[in-house]
Amino acid sequence: MKNTIVGLFCFISLFSCAQERKAGSGLNFNPDKYEIQILTYNDKEIRVRAFEKIVYVEKPVDTTYQVLNFYVPEEYYRNKSINGYNAQNAPIFFPNQVGGYMPAEPGSTKLNNFRPPINGGVVKDNNQQRPQGGLEDKKENTILKALSHGYVVASAGARGRTNKNKDGKYYGKAPAGLVDLKAAIRYLKLNDREMPGNADKIISNGTSAGGAMSALLGATGDNPDYLPYLKEIGAAETSDAIYASSDYCPITNLDHADAAYEWQFFGVNDYKKGGLFGPQADTATETLNERQQKVSLELKNTFPAYINSLKLKDEKGNLLTLDNSGNGSFKEFLKAKVIVSANVALKAGTDLSERPFLIIKNGIVTDINWDEYIRYMQRQKTPPAFDALDLSAAENTEFGTESFDAKHFTEYSLKNTTVSNAVIADKQIVKMMNPMNYIGDAHTKTAKYWRIRHGSKDKDTGLAISAILAVRLANQCYHVDYALPWDKHHSGDYDLDELFHWIDQISK
Repeated sequence: MKNTIVGLFCFISLFSCAQERKAGSGLNFNPDKYEIQILTYNDKEIRVRAFEKIVYVEKPVDTTYQVLNFYVPEEYYRNKSINGYNAQNAPIFFPNQVGGYMPAEPGSTKLNNFRPPINGGVVKDNNQQRPQGGLEDKKENTILKALSHGYVVASAGARGRTNKNKDGKYYGKAPAGLVDLKAAIRYLKLNDREMPGNADKIISNGTSAGGAMSALLGATGDNPDYLPYLKEIGAAETSDAIYASSDYCPITNLDHADAAYEWQFFGVNDYKKGGLFGPQADTATETLNERQQKVSLELKNTFPAYINSLKLKDEKGNLLTLDNSGNGSFKEFLKAKVIVSANVALKAGTDLSERPFLIIKNGIVTDINWDEYIRYMQRQKTPPAFDALDLSAAENTEFGTESFDAKHFTEYSLKNTTVSNAVIADKQIVKMMNPMNYIGDAHTKTAKYWRIRHGSKDKDTGLAISAILAVRLANQCYHVDYALPWDKHHSGDYDLDELFHWIDQISK
């Protein structure tokens, strides 16, 4: 797909006179402050009104990140429609750019939506710089494609775990990034009458930690836990509930992710280290030491109790459980999802003959050797994968504070820490960063529609994490489209046609 900016030009007026502003509010949308962008997508010219770097809170901490880019197809100002949408009914696509819980500037029509380089390297391609060793390359600009499809697009920046002021104090630790995205949603709701698009149909989208943020937006709408933080930055006093949530490989449920990872990879002692988004191709294979293997066993043994406490049920109403050895109906549920994924790939013409862990009969995958499949996936992280005993994991720094860069967030890692002055994060903050704690809560407006994707070869977090999220939502009667795309590594936005088809189905 070709998507190249061929020009961005003049400022022009939307109306002959300025619209009346809301009295007493510093968060009014200015319809006159925009730029016409002339873009090319699939060799077709697209004219877009770009309202960029809108500060979406009254008391911003950092206007590099607490800003919103808002894009509208020019046709909507000419009373025209695209794909059945117009200025009044078009859903608002809300992609975030968060990766690794790092600070994120808003997405743009001007560059492909790549995450920041993790290992410091960049490669040049078509006069654009792209990260080396990051998420799988996106072949097209998600925002530009969404605009061509008829959506209005709003992409918000957000603070992250490494933000530090001149006094050396951190200001982007949890839940700052999530609070920022909620504040941006509130800005859109506040100005719904003045801004094109339907703010009652906001669809969030994100990948990795951004997928977790998207899931949290979907799960925690209007919950009072976040109000003090929203008031602190001067967010609009309105709703932050969204209509739908699209989550690619969400790195979430962090307080149980270590146990889930070891339940899946226990016994696979060889690994290739990676950055936040996967290993380099030439990364050397290493082996867990005796201490790490002991940690893996201990964490794996805690997972069945967690699964059983959730009382999850499959589509037929059967409880999904695990016995003390880690086997049971929950494992069979996951196996079935992988088999479905393999059959989709097989039907599409993918050659699976060199995947000996698959049992194929009469052209259909009928079973899977789970242990061999997990070895094929290959371990990437050492235990604990997220709450590192030496506080070295990215997630440890997500749960830091103004003066503490990193903290533990599980009792297991605190008990077994190798850091002399280690402390544990505030339990309320840990709670606020896990969507599982809010789904179906009486004080929360959970999104009605969900789309969750986790690649069948994605080993940045355990397969169980996305499955738990999907099943809990389905058990609470929310609409869930959940799949494990075959052989996909840690990545997102790789099936935009399918994603947009889903959005059309729930929006029209």
